[in-house]
Amino acid sequence: MKAVYYEQDDILEIRVSNKPVVREVSQGWNTNVSFAEDGSIVEIVLLDAKKEGLVPLEFR
Repeated sequence: MKAVYYEQDDILEIRVSNKPVVREVSQGWNTNVSFAEDGSIVEIVLLDAKKEGLVPLEFR
C-alpha cells in the first residue's frame, strides 16, 4: 500500500494494488474508487482530504 498527499491540490491518493485499473466509480463528490478486472480495489482518491480531516493520515 502506498499513500501520497498532494498538498497544493489537497488530494490524498491511496494505492492498494499494482493491478491495472479497468473501472472507476465515484462514491460522492470527493471520493473515487478504482477497481481491477477481478473486482478488487486498486486505488482510492479523496479530494479535499485535509479540509475533511483525513490528513495527517493515521494508521492503527
